[in-house]
Amino acid sequence: MPMTTPTLFKEYIWLVKTIFNAKAISLSDLNIRWVETDMSGGVEMSRTTFYRHKCAIEDMFGIYIECDRKNGNKYYIGNEEVLREESVQNWMLSTLSVSNMLGESQSLQHRILLENIPSGDGKLQLVINAMKENRQVMMTYRRYGSPASNSFTLAPYCVKLFHQRWYLLGCLSNGFWATFSFDRMEEVKMTPTKFKLPEDFDASEYFRESYGIVVNDKVKTERIVLRAYGYEPYNLRDLPLHHTQREINKTEDYSDFELRLKPTTDFMTKLFSRGEWLEVLEPQSLAEELIEWHRKAIERYKK
Repeated sequence: MPMTTPTLFKEYIWLVKTIFNAKAISLSDLNIRWVETDMSGGVEMSRTTFYRHKCAIEDMFGIYIECDRKNGNKYYIGNEEVLREESVQNWMLSTLSVSNMLGESQSLQHRILLENIPSGDGKLQLVINAMKENRQVMMTYRRYGSPASNSFTLAPYCVKLFHQRWYLLGCLSNGFWATFSFDRMEEVKMTPTKFKLPEDFDASEYFRESYGIVVNDKVKTERIVLRAYGYEPYNLRDLPLHHTQREINKTEDYSDFELRLKPTTDFMTKLFSRGEWLEVLEPQSLAEELIEWHRKAIERYKK
């Protein structure tokens, strides 16, 4: 009986995770672990099936399973960096893994609570199709607080998921780059006009010095030192605020963390939301700005 697509996905996910966690593993050792799973039915994975899965994983996820013939023909993830960062491959693998797990837990559907991530009512798919074809899109957009909508044409450069919302980075006809939230788009249409993506454009690099989706060239990149109290150090270790974050000091009462990024509004909002549990040690200018935010909040409550 041929395997169904969900079954194949489970095997792909298992293969990638097992090889990634093992660092390097031979096919015989891989089969020892495979036979222990319910998926195997107690039967080893043939070399032909393994290579078929290997090719499918490369085609579908862009994850390369390589063989080190000098090290006993052991298999490893050739581009393992994509499984350690905010990449499409990592996101797809995690999403499919969770989806499979939930699919096998239908009896618990009333005891598993999820967060909604809007997909933009088809707008996300349209924009991705436009990106594939390098075609401009015409958008009708209404910003928060704006009394009216605006329509314009832009070249869609990349999309980014941040805090349960999808955003589009695009280049307007005047050459200005801007980021738009999908949930504020009233209408999006693909146009026949083609655009050429700059050869040096790198989406990850563009946002590398930002906390989220705000990129402001007027804000300089700074060394930021945060002191975390209570349980906050555990939160920061499990969910780093930025890829540059590193712990530089640890005591029984607090831990200090260093980051290098642009302290834009979305980053400051995150710090502000942690209240008394996070203190800015450096730079002083950022600390003073947050103090002013807290002062205004206190004044509002007094009223």
